[in-house]
Amino acid sequence: MDLNLSQPAATENLIFDVTEATFMKDVVEASMETPVIVDFWAPWCGPCKTLGPMLEGAVTKAKGAVKMAKVDVDQEQRLAQMLAQQGLPIQSIPTVVGFYQGRPVDMFQGAVPQSELDAFVKKVVDAAGGDASGGLDDAVAAAEDMLAEGAAADAAQTFAAILEEEPNHAAAYGGLVRAYIALDDLSGAEATLNGAPAEISAAPELEAAHAQLELAKQAANAGPVAELQAASEANPDDHQARFDYANALQGAGDMAEAVAQLLELFRRDREWNDGAAKAQLFTLFDALPPQDPIALAGRRKLGSMILI
Repeated sequence: MDLNLSQPAATENLIFDVTEATFMKDVVEASMETPVIVDFWAPWCGPCKTLGPMLEGAVTKAKGAVKMAKVDVDQEQRLAQMLAQQGLPIQSIPTVVGFYQGRPVDMFQGAVPQSELDAFVKKVVDAAGGDASGGLDDAVAAAEDMLAEGAAADAAQTFAAILEEEPNHAAAYGGLVRAYIALDDLSGAEATLNGAPAEISAAPELEAAHAQLELAKQAANAGPVAELQAASEANPDDHQARFDYANALQGAGDMAEAVAQLLELFRRDREWNDGAAKAQLFTLFDALPPQDPIALAGRRKLGSMILI
């Protein structure tokens, strides 16, 4: 699927070498319009060999929101000395400096992990009021709208296309899992979740998707809501019946009543089945958006009950 995102500029136009003769034009003047990240490196520098390709990847991923200039300090010693005299502390390499409107806006020295590198690129782009996501965040928002409107198949296709562009996009991974759940393809949801890269496995979006998948599995095995409601009401102390009723409710989309039934079960016997009511409540809360009113109210109620 073609997301029809803004096409990236050619790599050679985004990433290039600069010299003393071209620094003013290609960095200082160019940064008046588009931020330029300058990588000061040398061929003998071990950390530079690791950092350089990582930085190039992050800049390419920004799809034109930022450019990257490379300065070989062995070949451009006069340039490095000149910049140092002007207050730019190039004391060790790699040194990476972000320029916008002719001035440094941020910098770091030494090798850093990919997460910090991505955050640095985003900060430089943000300084110019740009978007380092290359339009992918807009595509995620569009896919979320599709999912909310019931077009789960279209949403799944869009999330999958986003992951082709950016395999580590946690929001797209979480969205694809939820789209499969909406399509009643729980095996596809589980395979997608298990296939997520280790770097994003603990991301909140994937944690929420995992909770939703667990709930969907439980709901698939739940009985009819009306029958379970009748069984629970006939014997209020039948904790298993109330627990099953709550599972059926959440499977039917009535999260508020599911939370209410689990809170009632916790009130009656918090230790039942190794604290199953509390554990299930936390799964429900994790599956809901962080600021969801049902989750917020449920957490407050549970917290007050725990203190009693």
